Amino acid sequence: MIKLEFNKKKNEIWVREPEYVSSLTNGFYGDMAKGNIKLFPEEVLYLLDVRNGRCYDESGNLYTFNDIASGYTKMGKFMARYLTYKDWRDRGLIARYAQEAEGDYGRLSMKKYKGKKFKPDSYSISGVFFPDDLITVIDDEAAGKELYERYWLGQFGTYKAHHRGRISKLDIYETIFMLKHGGLSLNLTLNSIMKTAESRIKYFNDLYSVYEDWRLNGYVVKSGFKFGTHFRIYFPGASPVKKDKWIHSRHVVHVFPRKSKLLISEWARAIRVAHSVKKTFILAIPGKEVKAKITKNSLKVDFLLYHRKKGGIENPKEGKPKFFMLSLSEDEYLGGEQLARALRECREFGLEMLMAISDRESSVTYYHIKRIDLGNSDYEYFEIEWEQP
Repeated sequence: MIKLEFNKKKNEIWVREPEYVSSLTNGFYGDMAKGNIKLFPEEVLYLLDVRNGRCYDESGNLYTFNDIASGYTKMGKFMARYLTYKDWRDRGLIARYAQEAEGDYGRLSMKKYKGKKFKPDSYSISGVFFPDDLITVIDDEAAGKELYERYWLGQFGTYKAHHRGRISKLDIYETIFMLKHGGLSLNLTLNSIMKTAESRIKYFNDLYSVYEDWRLNGYVVKSGFKFGTHFRIYFPGASPVKKDKWIHSRHVVHVFPRKSKLLISEWARAIRVAHSVKKTFILAIPGKEVKAKITKNSLKVDFLLYHRKKGGIENPKEGKPKFFMLSLSEDEYLGGEQLARALRECREFGLEMLMAISDRESSVTYYHIKRIDLGNSDYEYFEIEWEQP
């Protein structure tokens, strides 16, 4: 048992008996002050829940887990914070409050994607755009086939059987890209087609900007519909012409506009689908970064995480943290600007992010988010991988 003392006037919980102070000090709990330890709320609940703690006030009244936890019901996502903290501690690892972060820890890695500046030759190609379908048809067999085989723009013939048919179909992103960069002329103007797309597809401008960004960096970008994402990506040099075997994409891109919100369960589902078909899930955050000042009291991330090292575990005394944790629950919505801000905090402190999601059974799933360097891109891209700490 660990005895906790509740100061009701100050709403503080302390550990004062030397035996318990020594045990908690070795476990890197709380803040030391004059030989006593002041505990944070999640630490208090963990000790009551897992470590057989007993909490008393000055009059000797006993306080249960809910007696303490009920004081934090108005604190945002408090149980998500507690359950993710508990899971990390249960793994024998150390978590501290994010507000303790100092300086640049130098543990932020960058995955470099090597692109190749791309611009199609200037063509003079005519087609017809069908607004209800958001599809352009090119019936010039030679031109459509060349676009497809040379640049993998459009779909000539039938998918995976391009010999079955003589027309080429461009989706809405390919249509606009070719109007802007490839000499395509249509029955409608670029402006009218853009307006049609914007009225039909939410956040279309953000989606198209990401499509164009990857295309201009030399990547082949096709529909990600079958994988629950916006796009699938092929690296520069990929061709749709089957040789020994069909080329499969290895990456999918999901666009997360800053003004949008996404239910966490849908987020997790998209990542799981990508991983189940052995594809790397890439998150795209287009748009300008909001340069709000970052202070310790304004952090969106929740905890500093210490991980494993050869021969033991990392700790605040002998090492430095490896991750920031963003704690979330299955049933909440995550905003694009909220996530972008949290990732910026990770960048400024030189840490990578673990997104920890507590589901309705209180099981916690972790996603490791790593920054991508895509040449001269102005946008932010991240690889997201499921991780078992």
